[in-house]
Amino acid sequence: MLMKNNVEPQAYRDAMSHFAGHVHVITTDGVAGRRGATVIAACSVSDTPPMVLVCLNRVNPKNEAFVQNGNFALNTLSSHHQPLSAGFSGITGLSLEDRFALGQWDTISTGAPTLSDALAVFDCELFDTKDLATHRVLFGKVTGLRIGDNLKPLIYHNRGYRILQD
Repeated sequence: MLMKNNVEPQAYRDAMSHFAGHVHVITTDGVAGRRGATVIAACSVSDTPPMVLVCLNRVNPKNEAFVQNGNFALNTLSSHHQPLSAGFSGITGLSLEDRFALGQWDTISTGAPTLSDALAVFDCELFDTKDLATHRVLFGKVTGLRIGDNLKPLIYHNRGYRILQD
C-alpha cells in the first residue's frame, strides 16, 4: 500500500534545488512602470502560435506591473550575465535604475526592455494569467524574437550559479 506523507515547504524547496534551470530576467514597461526580475521557472508552451510561460511570485506587489503593462520580455542569460541575474534577483539591494544599468537594453515589439546581448529574447504580449498558490503564471504570445550569440548558458542548480562545460 502506498503511503502519503506531508511535504513540508522546506523539504520541497530542498528537493527543487536539485532541478537545474536556465536563468532568465523577465522585464516589462508601460503604464505601470518598468520592472524586472530574475526567474528560472519559464518554458515554451507552443510554437503555433509561439507562446511561453513564466512563473512569478505573487507576494511581491511590484510584480503586478507585468499584468498592468500587458507585456513582458523573457531574456535568456549567458554565463557572463551572472552579476545582472544577481542584481535583478533582489539579493544585492540595487535600485531599479542600478539593476537596469547592469545591461544594455533596447526594445523589439511590445516596449518591454530587451537585453541586447541575451542568448535569446522572447518579447511577449500578455495572453493570460493563472494564480496558483504563491505564484502567478504569465502566458505570453511571442510577438518579437531575437537570437543572440551561441554562448554558454547561465544555469542555476543546488542554490548556486553553474556554467555548462563542453
